[in-house]
Amino acid sequence: LNDNINPARTSVFFMTISPLHISPKNWGNPEGIRCVKETLPYMNYSQPLDLYHDMRIFDLVVKVASSMEKVPVTVINITRMSDYRKDAHTSLYTIRQGKLLTPKQKADPEKFADCIHWCLPGVPDVWNQILYTRILSKSSWHSNSTPPPLHSLPLPPQ
Repeated sequence: LNDNINPARTSVFFMTISPLHISPKNWGNPEGIRCVKETLPYMNYSQPLDLYHDMRIFDLVVKVASSMEKVPVTVINITRMSDYRKDAHTSLYTIRQGKLLTPKQKADPEKFADCIHWCLPGVPDVWNQILYTRILSKSSWHSNSTPPPLHSLPLPPQ
């Protein structure tokens, strides 16, 4: 990046990973089947929610982003805020190979529930709003010469 990007004309953003919600025991529902029938976000803020993210990846992202000398990289942490939205996946209302799930497929949520992709409008729209805000703030600080902090949202605790 330092060699190939003109920092006067380009901004670099890195968004962290989107979480999966495939193990209901992680949010206190051992009888659940993946994200199926989840209708509310995870609301127990007194207990940490651990979806087993590899924290080494976060450390590496911060290290690489911080090492950029010529072109600052803004890290936008969408992972932690999205962790709590177990209810926002397409679940059994997904499309596989261009078609809605059949009743037979819906009867097997362990195999067919989509707990990776997100419903729209929803969580990805919030990510886009954060990115849009950061882009606008970058354009305003270019004229003021005072860059914003490296991270728009805090990284998860170590």
